[in-house]
Amino acid sequence: MTMSQHPAVHKRLVDSLYTEAMLLADEARGYFDMLGRNERDCLDAMTRVAFSCESLKVTTRLMHVIAWLLTQRAVECGEIARREALDPSRRLGDAPETDEAVIARMPEKARELIHASIELYRRVLRLDRSQANDSAPESPARTMMARLSRSF
Repeated sequence: MTMSQHPAVHKRLVDSLYTEAMLLADEARGYFDMLGRNERDCLDAMTRVAFSCESLKVTTRLMHVIAWLLTQRAVECGEIARREALDPSRRLGDAPETDEAVIARMPEKARELIHASIELYRRVLRLDRSQANDSAPESPARTMMARLSRSF
């Protein structure tokens, strides 16, 4: 049974992920815009550039996640049809890759935020892919096998 067959579970999961994403976005903004400036300024020139790039990558990951979660909420509220949420423009956007060697050169708090954004993105990506797979039409042979299984 899939999440689409359990709307209450899906709604709670989306709400929980949305809260997590918003808290992480606020924490990342506070760090990269304010608190991390002192740490960034102590880095060598190339690492400062990498720090700025990683800040943008964290923001990009989180904005893709938040947009996807808002789409899920719109589906739950009946504002858009479930099939519309599967349109490529409404699916989870691609996230930029981050090299572990670059992360290792970052200050500790930056590393934590980068890893948290990657992990959150990966969890939402699994949900996005799962939804896309759920929407694929089931083969007639599998449908017949399922009916036969229920009969016996």
